[in-house]
Amino acid sequence: MNLTVFGATGGIGQEIVRQALDAGHRVTAVVRDPARLTVTGDRLEVVRSGLVDPEAVRPAVAGRDAVLSGLGARSRKDAGVAARLTRTVLRAMEAEGTRRLLVVSAGPVGPEPEGDGFLDRAARSLVSAVLKDVYADLREMEAELARSATDWTVVRPPRLQDKPLTGTYRTVTGGFPPHGRFIARADVAHAMLSLTDDPAAVKQGVGVAY
Repeated sequence: MNLTVFGATGGIGQEIVRQALDAGHRVTAVVRDPARLTVTGDRLEVVRSGLVDPEAVRPAVAGRDAVLSGLGARSRKDAGVAARLTRTVLRAMEAEGTRRLLVVSAGPVGPEPEGDGFLDRAARSLVSAVLKDVYADLREMEAELARSATDWTVVRPPRLQDKPLTGTYRTVTGGFPPHGRFIARADVAHAMLSLTDDPAAVKQGVGVAY
């Protein structure tokens, strides 16, 4: 496939680029600072963009089979960037007629898992309160996706870890895995690539966790 990755210098974004190249895909990585992208490859094109102008982004999404985004706030003070930057990507994709889009959100933004006990619910409430602004940003991003013409998928992980790829995790379309508390960024990237050509994931939120 011919893929474009936004947020390609982040923890999940770099894993998407690396795993996509390893799988034989052609990848366009859109970044603000190319020096922060440590992945290299013959099938990799790096495009520098601040994602301000949708017109400037159109060449990066034109003719692509899918667009994957790891865009999001790195800390609470960055809240607002996910919705704003994703809006630019959406406008560029809609102008080019590129339809498939997968983005990263967060577990607490989606429905509560069925069967979770008191401790899981309490932890979820605490995290949601602490990261209130970040999750409000992600909810607005998801609302933008729902209003768009794209065939979107939102991947919602729990707490992220910097650990090696396992390829072994649980996914729930339209929900979240019970008692799912952690997942490696590498496995989130793996899930996103696996869902790229899954018609059942189109216009759905997919919870992913160990």
